Amino acid sequence: MPITKSAKKAMRGSRRKRALNLRRKKALREAWKELKTLAVSEAATAAREQLPAVYQAIDKALKRGIIKKSAAARRKSQAARLVNQKKKV
Repeated sequence: MPITKSAKKAMRGSRRKRALNLRRKKALREAWKELKTLAVSEAATAAREQLPAVYQAIDKALKRGIIKKSAAARRKSQAARLVNQKKKV
């Protein structure tokens, strides 16, 4: 346990940041999972409508530093490819 006043304050801030980061990460996972289930099913238009929500979750995670820039770009590319493949089929 922290002893000094500044260490206690740092721990409180760390807990808050962890909670926010976990919430953002969970939102990203849920949006991605929703897109995948829509893409696998026959709901191509619903998957296309879900795509901006996935992009938003990715951008917010990137902004908070939860994922890196290249990982965000890769996930956006995968999401678009997933939706576009469904459109072609």
